[in-house]
Amino acid sequence: MMQAPDIGEVVLHHTADAWTIDFYPLGQIHLPRWEPVHMFGYPVNLSPTKHVVFMLLAAVLVFLTMWLAGRSLQRQRAHEKAPKGFAGLIESLVLFVRNDIVAANIGHGGEKFAPFVMTLFFFILYCNLLGMLPWGSSPTGNLAVTGALAIAAFLTIEISGFFKLGPVGYLHTIFPKVPGMGGTGALVMSVAMAPIEVLGKFVKPFALAVRLFGNMTAGHFVILSLFGIIFLFGELAIWNWAIGITTAALVLGIMLLELFVAFLQAYVFALLTSVFIGLMQHEH
Repeated sequence: MMQAPDIGEVVLHHTADAWTIDFYPLGQIHLPRWEPVHMFGYPVNLSPTKHVVFMLLAAVLVFLTMWLAGRSLQRQRAHEKAPKGFAGLIESLVLFVRNDIVAANIGHGGEKFAPFVMTLFFFILYCNLLGMLPWGSSPTGNLAVTGALAIAAFLTIEISGFFKLGPVGYLHTIFPKVPGMGGTGALVMSVAMAPIEVLGKFVKPFALAVRLFGNMTAGHFVILSLFGIIFLFGELAIWNWAIGITTAALVLGIMLLELFVAFLQAYVFALLTSVFIGLMQHEH
């Protein structure tokens, strides 16, 4: 009797990072393993993994998207034609991010943050979509990747806020002024609220990282788990077709939902980053 597959192992195998890229049933690509580099006395492994490869692929796709769309727009405008096709689609997305996400939430002076937020949006979008392809993988399903993106957003928020508000103004984001109070009472309340304000600064990027990681990982878990139902009930020959068709329909619906979530999570990450930058820029 055939033993049922370990669905948990299959799900983790396809969602976790690895030193190989699976192209089942064609084979595997074994990624190079390098000697660790010692930094400050600690070994650091810089060998590429599956998620690193797909991150590089996402970065290349972002560059090609902007480059090809830009060249196409130049040709269309040279002939005094309205943007259309692929270039028109990308231009509409760029304008949406710039006007409805960056400018609307950061306000005056927000245009200088548009390239950064736009890069986040398109990079996360491609990372999300790559996981929907056969043999693909979502780097955003890796907490280290979403954490690095959140750290980049955190540094942008805090450093830009420091330069905009100045040292004194930035200190007020840690030791806030208490309306309606003065003297010793205001000082005590300001100092008492400082730990909460500092914690709030770190909670924001933490929420960004965990939200993106959780949403991208959960969808793949559900899809792979539903596929596992087919193999778990494979011995019941009379139900094979019914189980297979029902499961395939459910998986198709969830994959369409995942396609929507891929766009939604890129939008949410870019939106919240813009909101946090705007809150810091106009803290006064």
